[in-house]
Amino acid sequence: MLQRQIAGSQRRAGVRRGPVGQGARRLAPPCRVAAPTQTASSVATFEGFVDYIHGLQKNILNTAEDLENGERKFVIDRWERDANNPNAGYGITCVLEDGKVLEKAAANISVVRGTLSAQRAAAMSSRGRSSIDPKGGQPYAAAAMSLVFHSAHPLIPTLRADVRLFQVGDEAWYGGGCDLTPNYLDDSDAQSFHRYWKDVCDKYKPGLYTELKDWCDRYFYIPARKEHRGIGGLFFDDMATAEAGCDVEAFVREVGDGILPCWLPIVARHRDQPFTEQQRQWQLLRRGRYIEFNLLYDRGIKFGLDGGRIESIMVSAPPLIAWKYNVVPQAGSPEEDMMKVLQKPREWV
Repeated sequence: MLQRQIAGSQRRAGVRRGPVGQGARRLAPPCRVAAPTQTASSVATFEGFVDYIHGLQKNILNTAEDLENGERKFVIDRWERDANNPNAGYGITCVLEDGKVLEKAAANISVVRGTLSAQRAAAMSSRGRSSIDPKGGQPYAAAAMSLVFHSAHPLIPTLRADVRLFQVGDEAWYGGGCDLTPNYLDDSDAQSFHRYWKDVCDKYKPGLYTELKDWCDRYFYIPARKEHRGIGGLFFDDMATAEAGCDVEAFVREVGDGILPCWLPIVARHRDQPFTEQQRQWQLLRRGRYIEFNLLYDRGIKFGLDGGRIESIMVSAPPLIAWKYNVVPQAGSPEEDMMKVLQKPREWV
């Protein structure tokens, strides 16, 4: 269950390829070499975070398989960023499909090293990062764990979350978040989800929840539709402890640890409820909006499509999607209630 201890300080000796527990073979651990400009302290920060996301991913996989009573297993695909350069980085893409609860679930790790392009360096420099040469050329390291869970049940919302670290020299910036995309509005689900994250934020800094919720509402917005993708949650990017006024690394780890606890009570409330074909079709239509946002507006996917690994980038896509022309929910219907909230975000706590 979720309470399994996350062995964040213990690096996995290898990664299994293929479904968990089905004769999978072990691979040698990746070679980890620090960028030449990093100090021992910055290397420890980066490698410690890498160890953490490995443990987090393992815990998430175990918990998700528990939801399926062990009847569905994750396929685990280890890939190398550059086979000719063992220090360039790697990823671990994990996918479970066709479950009774999880129609498609993905929980992925990426650990990469490289050199800042002029475009990316200029963007960071423009945000006030004086240590970044806008011409590019500095070595960097990045590590992330990202998750998207698409439910088979129309009343169980889609869950998306990630935690990530980007490091150049001795400077480290964190990002991440967790947000909910329901097909039908359930006030108690929305309130419990947002209350969970407000309680986490309140331990670190007054007003942090409001700041990150507003950031999330702004980010997950579809301008062409004039609607938000879901009911939000937390979103943050490019945060450093010195500027944030709190221990950002500790906060990010707590966000990672909370990804499933904030969602599992919602699953428990709805998984055994009956649903209609009409509700299923509405779910597929709403998934169309989900993929529209991903392909048109999501910065991470757009960045990844420029030379990234396409299977790992598109693994967040829902398994089945529907589009119909000019769908207008019936007045007073549950579908219209959902749309009203998507058009004007609500304060939940």
